Amino acid sequence: MSGLKILQFNIGATVLFVVSAITAAVVFEGFAKSQGVVVALGLFTVGIAVFIWGYWTAVQRSREEEISVAELYFLLGRAIPQKVKVVMHSCLAAQVIVAVATAIARPNTLQEGAQGSSRGSTLAFGVLVPVLGLGLNGLWAATYGTFGARRLKGGPSSVESHPDDRPIG
Repeated sequence: MSGLKILQFNIGATVLFVVSAITAAVVFEGFAKSQGVVVALGLFTVGIAVFIWGYWTAVQRSREEEISVAELYFLLGRAIPQKVKVVMHSCLAAQVIVAVATAIARPNTLQEGAQGSSRGSTLAFGVLVPVLGLGLNGLWAATYGTFGARRLKGGPSSVESHPDDRPIG
C-alpha cells in the first residue's frame, strides 16, 4: 500500500462514514439505523488493525530512528509533508465532528412505545470511528515519514559498563 493509497483509503472511508452517519441520524429508521452501526463498527475494526500495523512498523523503525508519538499519530513536526498533514488532519477532524454531532443529534430519551431503548444509542457507535483516522495517521507516518537518526541519551560517552563486563584477571 503506497502513501497515496493510504490517503485515498482515508478519504474514501471518511466519506463513507459521513454519508452513513448522517443518513442514520436523519432517517433513524430500520435499515438506515442498522447500517450506521455496521459501518461504524466496521471502520472501527479496520482502524484497530491499521493502528496495530502502524505501531508495529514504527517499533521496527524506532531501533534506528527517533520517532515520537506526536509525530506518529498526530503528524506533528517535520517528519510528514504538509500536503499529507492537511489531508490526514481533515479526515480525522471530519470523523470526530460527524461522530460527535450525530451522537448528540438525537436526545437520549426513551422512544415512544419502546422499553429500555435509547433513541440515539445506535448513533453513539460513530464515536469509535476516529480510531481509524489515528491508525491511518500512524501507518502513514511509520511507513513513509522522514525521521531523524536515533540518539543516545547523554551521548556515546555516557554508556556505562555492566559490572560483569570487566576484564578477568
